[in-house]
Amino acid sequence: MTESTDDILTRPLGVPEAGAPERPTGRFGRLVAPLRRPKVAAGAILATLVAATGLVLALGDPHGGEPRVEVAIAQREPLARQAAAPVAVVPERPVAPVVQAGNSLQRSADEIETASGVTVVRPPGSGPSEAVVIRVPPPNAPRLAPAPDPRISEQGRHGLMPKLGEGRVRALDVYARPEEPGIGPRIAILVTGLGVGQAATAGATVRLPPAVSLAFLPYGGEAERAAARARDAGHEVFLQLPMEPFDYPDSDPGPQALLTALKGPENADRLAWSMARFPGYVGVANFMGSKMMADPTFEPALREIGARGLGFLDDGTGPKPALVNKSRTPVARAEIVLDAVPRAEAIDAALSQAEARARANGFALVSASGAALTVDRIARWVRDLDTRGLRLVPASVALRGSAENRVSTAN
Repeated sequence: MTESTDDILTRPLGVPEAGAPERPTGRFGRLVAPLRRPKVAAGAILATLVAATGLVLALGDPHGGEPRVEVAIAQREPLARQAAAPVAVVPERPVAPVVQAGNSLQRSADEIETASGVTVVRPPGSGPSEAVVIRVPPPNAPRLAPAPDPRISEQGRHGLMPKLGEGRVRALDVYARPEEPGIGPRIAILVTGLGVGQAATAGATVRLPPAVSLAFLPYGGEAERAAARARDAGHEVFLQLPMEPFDYPDSDPGPQALLTALKGPENADRLAWSMARFPGYVGVANFMGSKMMADPTFEPALREIGARGLGFLDDGTGPKPALVNKSRTPVARAEIVLDAVPRAEAIDAALSQAEARARANGFALVSASGAALTVDRIARWVRDLDTRGLRLVPASVALRGSAENRVSTAN
């Protein structure tokens, strides 16, 4: 007998149809016949799927019906098409302050230097969004000669080296920063130990006036580039020559240092190696070397320095040596080491002492390390130097020109 749909939906589960035979039950009187799958439920599910498919097809969005937010996106011109923002510049004197520049508007240092010839120096490791100092020299500022100059350069066994040019043209004269005209007592400062610490080198290059001379060690992969940047900023540069101190090897000037125990050709080769590290220096300054400079074995090296058109400057950090200078190489020695005691008050006192010596003698030559504290004290001191009637001149003044400029170690 065929059951109707109404009977199935209205008759309680397990109750047999009237007149139908009883169905078997289990132990507890439950119906054991299999349940029938309702056809209405299948139809409802199918209808739901058809409706959902239609909604997707109609809206064209798999997330149709969900909340929506519309955001306007403003498109900007590419950086290369933007108009170049005005670049803040500061004069050489007083000391240039730090200028902040935004990342989206600032052009690279190389672009600015190429386009306008100004010098741009960033702190090491910083990007365009960091502090940038741009120093634009005044129109009448002295310009350094390009380096290397082929007239006074030759290829050596370790690279390009300075030489004495025809007519006795010297690197000491060609690469020197010209002394600005003026009157009054003069002070020359040589800052040493640069080229191996990027932060110290950049700080000295940027913060100190161009009339301050900078000395670079022959070590490190950045020595040549750092010296070139210093010259671009207007500083004349020296090569620091590693030499043996009295407490060697406790104090070690590093590889390729000149040593009293070496034979002449060995020291000559080490001198040639150092001289080929970078071009454009006016002279050689010592790095350590108290024992070497006091020993007769230094005389051939000093003669070679002079024969290549250079001068030699003793930074004054060691005892005064009795140099044997048969070749008459230009030689000078710093009278005061500004940071012999590396404290702010001691450096300020040494600067005052340099002022007094310059007023008494007309000229004073001093040296200092490139430590951040020392650079900061010098930068503060030079701000109003001209109002005190004093002039800052390059250290090469002590090695060339008239006799009153020279502070010889032989005296």
